[in-house]
Amino acid sequence: MDKIKILVVDDESRMRKLVRDFLVREGYEVLEAGDGEEALDIFYREKDIALLILDVMMPRRNGFEVCREIRTTSKVPIIMLTAKGEESDELSGFELGVDEYISKPFSPKILVARVGAILRRSGIAQDEDAVIAKGGIVIDKTAHLVTVDGERIDLSYKEFELLTYFLENEGIALSREKILNHVWNYDYFGDARTIDTHVKKLRAKIGEKGAYIKTVWGMGYKFEVRE
Repeated sequence: MDKIKILVVDDESRMRKLVRDFLVREGYEVLEAGDGEEALDIFYREKDIALLILDVMMPRRNGFEVCREIRTTSKVPIIMLTAKGEESDELSGFELGVDEYISKPFSPKILVARVGAILRRSGIAQDEDAVIAKGGIVIDKTAHLVTVDGERIDLSYKEFELLTYFLENEGIALSREKILNHVWNYDYFGDARTIDTHVKKLRAKIGEKGAYIKTVWGMGYKFEVRE
């Protein structure tokens, strides 16, 4: 099977190398561009780019301009890199169709995790990632089965989706709003406390592994396997 191709666009060569090295280590093929014009040239030349990682501030054409043009012809997933705390940038990007925002400085491991999660949500990496295994928990998404240390665990549909979302985003702090958006979908307007109820039930069903689902006070939850 051909490698999944990702285009990394940033005018800082050191940043591109850092991101490229981590992505290549995970088996992705990485293309690089140092400005917006070069990014568009590569995107139109290469017909099978699966995802873009796009910096906001760049010479010639900035990230917003690149995103705006690409969105006229393509729904390819886009992760945008922005200066920390620039909420206006994030709002502008989401209006243009950006799929995810990551603020600089960031952990390359977190970036790689988000790349994987977005590709799975998009169906691009579905076949390769039908089975997820973390800390003794194994999820078979095709068969809709969960085992913990080899023992099958019966979960409701939403419990299954919630546990899958946690494992796909290991190490990432997830707000209740983000969990609602991705597990209950954007058209859900219920009380966010429904997440707390489902987490409580999920923790009980997976036994001692429930400790992997950590509460992030005032925000939401994070799935983290103890070493």
